Amino acid sequence: MSPQMSENLATSSQAGTAAKMPESWIIALLGEGRIGKTVLRVRFVLQLFIEDYDDTYDTETGYRRQFAVDDRMCEVIFIDLDGQFEERAALRDNWIRAGQGFVLMYSITSRESFDAVRASCQSVQRIKGENPIMMLVGTKYDKSFERTVSTEEGVALAKELGCEFFETSAKTGQNVERAMKSLVQSLREARTPASTPGPGSVGERKKKKSRCIIL
Repeated sequence: MSPQMSENLATSSQAGTAAKMPESWIIALLGEGRIGKTVLRVRFVLQLFIEDYDDTYDTETGYRRQFAVDDRMCEVIFIDLDGQFEERAALRDNWIRAGQGFVLMYSITSRESFDAVRASCQSVQRIKGENPIMMLVGTKYDKSFERTVSTEEGVALAKELGCEFFETSAKTGQNVERAMKSLVQSLREARTPASTPGPGSVGERKKKKSRCIIL
């Protein structure tokens, strides 16, 4: 994602909010290169599966989607952050500041990408504080025969980080929609004032954070 596109998306999100459009959430996808971030984004936004990266989908329409969560419309706007380019660290920090929800991603076929998740989490916490809204996502479930990271390891890491966990497949669509809906629900709950009793209170959010959903 180019800096200009990131700025355009953030600006249009603010304009939509001011115009009483559906609520907008900026979601950052973090992880190493070639783990399926773009493929998963395209699957969710455009309902398409692409085998490999294709800059055809690097337009604003490829980064945003309106959909209903619990019978309420919202818009999700993605920031796609590649963890392998250290020279872009300053840009990444700015994009993280703009983010509201964070998807920490790895491929179940790449031990290296799994080991890098904690660093991504630390980057988010350094910029956003101790309790950002995060989700752990293992990609390429359709390639389970090439798996190098077990489901149990994913569950354990999600518990350590205090977030939800999904294993997904952009190819089959498994858990892609479900994960994004769950993240929006978490963002809505976090927006609820802490003093408000019932669903969405601090206690409820802490309980939800420990959920791990795989299939």
